[in-house]
Amino acid sequence: MNALLDSLAGTFCGSKERAELLEAALKTGLPAARNEAWKYTSLRQLERRSFTAAPLQALSIDAALLADIPAPRLVFINGRPSDVLSDLSGVDAGVQVRTLSAVNQQEPEAARFLGRRFNRAEEIFAQLNAALADEGVLVQVEAGINSTTPLHLVFVSAPDESDRAWHHRHFIELRRGASLGLVEHHLQAGDSAHLDNTLVHVHLAQDAVLSHARVQADSPRATSLLRTDAVLARDAQYRRIDLELGAALSRHELNVRLEGDNAKLVANGVLLGTGRRHIDTRLGIEHIARDTSAELVWRGVAANRSRVVFHGGINIREGADGTDANLSNKNLLLSADAEIDTQPTLVIDADEVKAAHGATVGQLDANALFYLRSRGVPSEQARAMLSAAFCHEPLAAVEGILTEKLARHLDQALQQAGMV
Repeated sequence: MNALLDSLAGTFCGSKERAELLEAALKTGLPAARNEAWKYTSLRQLERRSFTAAPLQALSIDAALLADIPAPRLVFINGRPSDVLSDLSGVDAGVQVRTLSAVNQQEPEAARFLGRRFNRAEEIFAQLNAALADEGVLVQVEAGINSTTPLHLVFVSAPDESDRAWHHRHFIELRRGASLGLVEHHLQAGDSAHLDNTLVHVHLAQDAVLSHARVQADSPRATSLLRTDAVLARDAQYRRIDLELGAALSRHELNVRLEGDNAKLVANGVLLGTGRRHIDTRLGIEHIARDTSAELVWRGVAANRSRVVFHGGINIREGADGTDANLSNKNLLLSADAEIDTQPTLVIDADEVKAAHGATVGQLDANALFYLRSRGVPSEQARAMLSAAFCHEPLAAVEGILTEKLARHLDQALQQAGMV
């Protein structure tokens, strides 16, 4: 048993059933490079790490860190909910927001999603989550509710006496005809080297609309492992954007099943690699019903000695006629020591579909640089302008004031990285 799994097993405190799940996960072990899903992301350094369980009570942090995040907001610090910093006033009627720990105490039958099991070797962190998750968020929107106030979920990492690990399980459910704006903030309140292993279930019923933004700006030494599994019913719409701006190692597996006719997905993202950061994003989009659509725009930037990994998988099942699926993954390589690996895949088993995917890795456009230089723009400023414009393109996944806020997050990260 390696140090990582040994330390995580030492944090276990659960039922017999969960003990069996943990034992199965320990037998599976961490995937090696021979596992295709982990081919470009080595876990050798992580497997030598040890972590302790997050404390039962949230730490105290400077509230100024959250000054720009309005209510309603639910705040977690090192994996635990903070009653002091959370403020759920202003939650629209028909929108229910609860912590997983509260649900397990008051209404355990509402946490049936915890019963899902994961069996493939590459799903080791989902297996560990199934065994160890003891906290998270349940967001449920009643049928026909049009929520006009965005809900903010805030996850803060803070320095502690040792490196902590937490395993969150979230459930986002919009019932028929409901709509919601949801923003995830993953922030740091100082340098820490924790492990965040999170699994999110998104269920959108017929005609439901979810706008979902996630900003991952965690500590430069943190490890962030996220899996999102979304299911869309008939005429449901899921609009999502992910900004990967922090953490030493971040991996996100976004799996979306378009199970209802005319379901629509827009999922964009920005992967910003600086320093020695390793960013790994895997998309698994399944078109199952008729007349579904997916628009996927992802931009990657790798500078210094960072590595950006992207896998964009689209599977159009038999009978999914009328599908319209498009994936664009363009990447900027800004350093000779950086690395970008991109792998778009497209499997079509249906007739009468429109599908396209493309991926590029290159440097800044020489003609665009020359154009700006010829008009008096200094070289460094010209490079910064083009890099910023390249990264801003995916922000079109969300609209209105949220776009402006995300743009500020992105510009701040680019500035800190010396790109603007």
